[in-house]
Amino acid sequence: MNIKMEQNEGVVVLFVREDRLDANNSEELKRELHRHFDSGKKNLIIDLAEIHFIDSSGLGALVSAYKNASLMHGTLKLSGLQSQVKSMFELTRLYRVFDIFSTVDDALLSYK
Repeated sequence: MNIKMEQNEGVVVLFVREDRLDANNSEELKRELHRHFDSGKKNLIIDLAEIHFIDSSGLGALVSAYKNASLMHGTLKLSGLQSQVKSMFELTRLYRVFDIFSTVDDALLSYK
């Protein structure tokens, strides 16, 4: 899985550089997110701007990470959802769970 990481004032930003987040790569994303939480990072933004398809496995990886962030009294925010991905969040009502932003910059501003 191609993931680019940046840090901005204590917030880890992960840019997922894939077209799909599904059963083929969701476990890898889940491991990457857990690695950050295990290292003490507790505020993460995941940019999904390049993801055009997400299935239940991908959603499950994000929900798992959200639970880990909550247990650490941290946050997991999402940005850049494409229309088909946004539709999945609406269909599953996960838009009520996650803080979702149009851009990474908007998500970073929410920490200020």
